Amino acid sequence: MIEIRDLTKRYGSFTALDHLNLSLEEGIVFGFVGANGAGKSTTFSILATLLSPTSGDALINGKSVVKEPKEVRKQIGYMPDFFGVYDQLKVDEYLDFYGASYGIQLAERQVLIPQLLELVNLTNKRYDYVDLLSRGMKQRLCLARALIHDPKVLILDEPASGLDPRARVEMRDILRNLKTMGKTILISSHILPELAEMCDEIGVIDNGKLIAHGNVAAIQAQLQGEKRIVMKVTDRINEVRAFLEEDPHISSIDVIDNRLEIAFNYRGTDAEQVALLKKAVLIDLPIYALSEEEKDLEDVFMAITKGADSQ
Repeated sequence: MIEIRDLTKRYGSFTALDHLNLSLEEGIVFGFVGANGAGKSTTFSILATLLSPTSGDALINGKSVVKEPKEVRKQIGYMPDFFGVYDQLKVDEYLDFYGASYGIQLAERQVLIPQLLELVNLTNKRYDYVDLLSRGMKQRLCLARALIHDPKVLILDEPASGLDPRARVEMRDILRNLKTMGKTILISSHILPELAEMCDEIGVIDNGKLIAHGNVAAIQAQLQGEKRIVMKVTDRINEVRAFLEEDPHISSIDVIDNRLEIAFNYRGTDAEQVALLKKAVLIDLPIYALSEEEKDLEDVFMAITKGADSQ
């Protein structure tokens, strides 16, 4: 569905996008993660045919953003991070204007607009002026505008930016609904845990380079960092700590006396971890529970980008 091939964008000596390669299948929700200036909006602007790459190309449903931009625009619905609305229009007039711009006939628009408003939960705002809507409602109206011509691909640049928690939940639910309709959705966001819930795949971009790509579990597997392990004991916590301090794979140890817990960072392999536990059992240490703290997407993002900065 989407093929990005060596996509590069330079502004003088500054490289905003550096030989980006990415392949996405039809019907998935792909989350693009990166700090401000990492290259997310540049990528989305090129995919939306609003910006020409310095080199490379991208194909959307077989159409080149460089050679066939008009055909690409028929395939996509684009929602930018910052967008303008026509404040003096009512909500239905706003959508009617864009529907007419796409060549949709009046009779079809009259059927389509109520359906779109229902999809984005704005039915009761149909006859309100756009400038009276909240930011969250304007975001949903912009999403309806992007859907007016029934595109196969949605490119949503920071759709939850500036929204309150309730509005974010509403936007997330709408995107889930769109996924069930078979849309291929590209979405960028700084709200990392929500991306983990919504997306089939996630890409991490840093300094214009894609430094990780896959589902959350696959990205975690790419980390070359430490495990955070929590050990629970029945007593003799200082003895257990002394035992752990002898292991060269353990970099730091935190003891919580009142809960009889020890948390430590472990660099070793799974086999070395098993060997450590066997040794603890052989010398009869009072360990009754062991667990590994799961890294959420924010932990993964920080660890990967930190590694990229050091390269």
